[in-house]
Amino acid sequence: MLSLVAAYAPLLLLIYLMVKPNAMASGKALPLCAVVAYVLVMFTGQSSLSLVNANVISGLLLALTPLAIIGGAVFLFKSMEVTGALDTLKEALNGVSTNPVAQLMMVGWSFAFLIEGASGFGTPAAIAAPILCGLGFSPLRVALFCLVLNTIPVTFGAMGTPVWFGLSLLSLPQDVLMSSARYAAIINTLIAPVIVFVALRLVVPDWRHILQNSVFVLLSTCACTIPYVALSFYGVEFPSLLGGFIGLLITLVLAKFGVGLSRQFTNESLPATQQQGDAPSLGTLVKAAFPLWGTVVLLVLTRLPELGLKALLQATEPSVSISLGFLGQLTMSASLVVTLSGILDTATQWRFSTLYVPSILPFVLVAMASVYSFGAGQFAERCASITTQTASRMKNPLFALLGALIFVNMMMLGGEQSAVARIGQHLAGIAGNQWAFFAPVLGALGSFFSGSATISNLTFGGIQYAIAEQLSLPLAVTLALQSVGAAMGNMVCINNIVAVTAILGLHNQDGVILKRTALVLLVYAILAGMLGKILITVPAIW
Repeated sequence: MLSLVAAYAPLLLLIYLMVKPNAMASGKALPLCAVVAYVLVMFTGQSSLSLVNANVISGLLLALTPLAIIGGAVFLFKSMEVTGALDTLKEALNGVSTNPVAQLMMVGWSFAFLIEGASGFGTPAAIAAPILCGLGFSPLRVALFCLVLNTIPVTFGAMGTPVWFGLSLLSLPQDVLMSSARYAAIINTLIAPVIVFVALRLVVPDWRHILQNSVFVLLSTCACTIPYVALSFYGVEFPSLLGGFIGLLITLVLAKFGVGLSRQFTNESLPATQQQGDAPSLGTLVKAAFPLWGTVVLLVLTRLPELGLKALLQATEPSVSISLGFLGQLTMSASLVVTLSGILDTATQWRFSTLYVPSILPFVLVAMASVYSFGAGQFAERCASITTQTASRMKNPLFALLGALIFVNMMMLGGEQSAVARIGQHLAGIAGNQWAFFAPVLGALGSFFSGSATISNLTFGGIQYAIAEQLSLPLAVTLALQSVGAAMGNMVCINNIVAVTAILGLHNQDGVILKRTALVLLVYAILAGMLGKILITVPAIW
């Protein structure tokens, strides 16, 4: 009983700190709970002092991966702001159609889908929401719309980070990881039409107006989700990125030619110049969009095994190595793959592929090339400004991620006697064969208090693994439900809500938004649970 209390204590403390009145910021709550978890691991004495401390060091170093991705993504989109490329893209999107449903789907669905695939971490709502407000939509309704739709692509957001990094600590066989990703994509795709129509209803006051444009809505939804689910059969980096890219192109064409759109329903608040379709020239648009399509091209080139660049960027030889004494052996390859092995004379090790992790390549390189193309004379000044702004944005996630990775390592330390395993065994006994309905809720809870699907998967992936083993459930389906839950939790994430309301200038609306998005979350969770139950019950056919 005491060991079970010790297992639950850090997790329950974290939940309490994040949901209580005047909730503690994740940057403080996660490090605090990591300390509590560390003390409890030491108190139970199930692992040696060296192994516990080695996992603390490993956790600190592991945080470098998501931090590098976030920093690179922020650098990219700050470069688009500084050069005016983002304003050009706004003008182009504004001039395609005056139908409000088309505008909402182009910007809040397809465009945000693409941005989530490229960067994630709350960027889509931060970019899409101001554009929609500029088109005349209510800020409160826009906040709701963007938060609800910034869920489906999140499973593979930021180049698949929630999957390939969020589940990395489980050391899954490749076929299990890919099956999990595929099931998650299928579940999200089947739920997508419902969530999109519900999100539109939060903005458009009359269901009739939505139904009059329902053909366009369904086509636009499928334009993103069909490539999304198809790509999930081949990898985890591209479903959201290329699904959004393909979907955006198709949606723009559909909107431009009015396919499935009501010609009687227009956005009356749109300025006359925009109604006339005063769009930038093709050359200007291609140049402004270079950060997006340039990123896609580089990612494709570095992720396709057939081209050889993927293996080159991950090569560990030739290398140089130096001893850091009791800290371990530090090795760096010619491809800048950094490895620290034998940490504190244990089997614990850490590895960071500098050029393969999506940060320097493609984000920083593409951003700098774009800045240079907009004026070589201002290159140094603009890069300095972008770097300063990026560094400022990195303060918030820094301590949260450091705390999260240590917290996760402490919770998973000890194998079958770890805190994660004990919690899994206990929850499995409570939920029994109905775990399919609880799994996505647990994933959503992780995103709710951490603000990240990646951290949710890091935190609860081990628990889901233990429950799947305890109940003899298909591991791939269980982890898929975790990933789906982590994605849908974005709509109720306090950090995301606060960020969007601050950007849109909304005051004292956080509670209102949370209550409304929580209802949508409930619908999402029930549908995900039902589909998960079917996948568990029916023999695999995919």
